[in-house]
Amino acid sequence: MSLELRDVSMRVNGQMHIYKTNLTLEKGTMNVLLGRTLSGKTTLMRIMAGLDVPTAGQIIWNGKDVTRMKVQDRHIAMVYQQFINYPAMSVYDNIASPLRLMKKSKDEIDFAVRKTATLLHLTNELNKKPLELSGGQQQRCALARALVKGSGLVLLDEPLANLDYKLREELREEIPKIFEESGAIFVYATTEPEEALLLGGNVATLWEGKITQFGKSSYVYHFPNSATTARVFSNPSMNFFNIKKDGDYIYFGKDEKELASNSLSKLPDGIYLAGFRPNYLEIKKYSKTAIKIPVHLNVTEITGSQTYLHITHDDNYWIGLIEGVHQLDFNSEIDVYLDTRYIFIFSKDGVLVEPAFSSIDNYKEK
Repeated sequence: MSLELRDVSMRVNGQMHIYKTNLTLEKGTMNVLLGRTLSGKTTLMRIMAGLDVPTAGQIIWNGKDVTRMKVQDRHIAMVYQQFINYPAMSVYDNIASPLRLMKKSKDEIDFAVRKTATLLHLTNELNKKPLELSGGQQQRCALARALVKGSGLVLLDEPLANLDYKLREELREEIPKIFEESGAIFVYATTEPEEALLLGGNVATLWEGKITQFGKSSYVYHFPNSATTARVFSNPSMNFFNIKKDGDYIYFGKDEKELASNSLSKLPDGIYLAGFRPNYLEIKKYSKTAIKIPVHLNVTEITGSQTYLHITHDDNYWIGLIEGVHQLDFNSEIDVYLDTRYIFIFSKDGVLVEPAFSSIDNYKEK
């Protein structure tokens, strides 16, 4: 069982929403579509579901061209961001509704409903109405109605976005377990890199209608093939600045230079784009190989256990994510530190040249 997109593209009112895309999803895999709002995630899902017909290309399901097959004739299930349950029906009847449309027998329906309810921890809620449930239970009910059909393809379009933090964490942990037991192809759209890492499986990073990279989630995170992929797979977004390697030194900013170490020492002389994730910026020097960078502190945000620094370095706007609560003067000049082990090196046009040393070490551990 597989789903294949062959040279699929989508143009709406003369504008490209999806550029030429080739993607193959195999049976029993979790596949995350990761990208910002309007990057093309929902459009790709609608094409996979048959709700939209691509402008060009083919959708192949188990070796059969289903590009123009009606959505009701495809064996798929879809769960949206909004809870879509029938308020006048019990949880049992909500879950059973697609099976009744499929003309299943009463015994088949009862067995499937109770099995799916057990999987989604809804056994004690079967006689309740959806509005009597918590938000997490309502979304579980919607998931159960999708899964009970035994569909080979399950599409989840940001299904946890409207839940509070605690419920999102709870269901994020449960969805991979549900996926393992179903054996279907799961496609899960999200804007959150943390969600993609937690769900595991594969990730496709999207940027302005293009899939920039597809592969195992942990691999794509540690080895982004481009600055664009790194920007998508980082929250807050990865910070960038230009550097020049000349002999034993790297030059950056207006007058700054540091002795090249770790991945920087291996670089041939030339100009590069350097990138680092916000959580690797420090306000104290904890490593001998950290470089000192003078910056302008615009403002700080304290979230309780962490402090966000909004800073500028030359013409670059950066965000730093520092552990702990730090009271710093707004609109002031400060020094920050960045360990060269955490720096990704890209070519001037954004292609990965050298992954961060930390990524190599972390990926080996996995």
